[in-house]
Amino acid sequence: MAERTLITGTQNTWCPGCGNFTIQFALRNAIQKLADEGVPLETIVLVTGIGCHAKMADYLDINSFYSIHGRTIPVATGIKLANPELTVLCCAGDGDAYAEGLDHLVFAAKRNSDITVIVHNNRVYGLTTGQYTPTSPLGFRGRSTPGGTIEPPFNPLSLMLTSGAGFIARGTTRRMKELEDLISRGLRYRGFAFIDVLQICASYFNVGELYDRQGYALSGHDPADFEAACRKAEEWDYNRDAPIGFGLFYRQEKPVFEEQFDHRRLTAADREDMIRAILAAKR
Repeated sequence: MAERTLITGTQNTWCPGCGNFTIQFALRNAIQKLADEGVPLETIVLVTGIGCHAKMADYLDINSFYSIHGRTIPVATGIKLANPELTVLCCAGDGDAYAEGLDHLVFAAKRNSDITVIVHNNRVYGLTTGQYTPTSPLGFRGRSTPGGTIEPPFNPLSLMLTSGAGFIARGTTRRMKELEDLISRGLRYRGFAFIDVLQICASYFNVGELYDRQGYALSGHDPADFEAACRKAEEWDYNRDAPIGFGLFYRQEKPVFEEQFDHRRLTAADREDMIRAILAAKR
């Protein structure tokens, strides 16, 4: 059998210069490392929402599920509950995760569901041509706010810290190797791994120069220190001119939600038999 490249032959329709290309290859490389370590590719499942990010399901050659807007996380947690042996990850947009799906994000963090959530945070609704999102800066001029937004953005990292997430990181599409490392570490974390990725939208909010100028790699920071993580998260509030840290902000071992259920009585064959019975009953 020819070696899989993990990239499908589907025609790519992202805009030239889109940050999604960086996320795609960082994610591909991280998944390939798992496969090289013996994780079967058929046990890795990607869930996407609605938006430019969602095309990742078309472009990565792994099992995937398109959910509706804002519902990547409940689908992913359902998959993980049904079969805890799977590696489950979500790709969601900032509108997808921080607006329509915010309640699901908070509860998955609180429960410590064993999934990895990668938020493609371009701080704009790109697919619908430039409306503001919860992380757009104050005064953002877009299709829905030609005079500029009058509400400040919120800070996703601070939200995840207060919600109880055990793995919290921020990356950028301007630093692909660092992003690949964060995704790899998130996929290996036992519990809820959250990675906010500041990507550029080449068409409607291209602020790559900002991330280059203000961004720095976290060093000397202890991710086991909750209070230090809170201070680092508040250093930049997604609005003002301040240093932007990239790296792992917080990591703590916590009880995993799915492991608190007694799956030991069900084998893989048992689950397959139950699924066949459900499908047969619907005919």
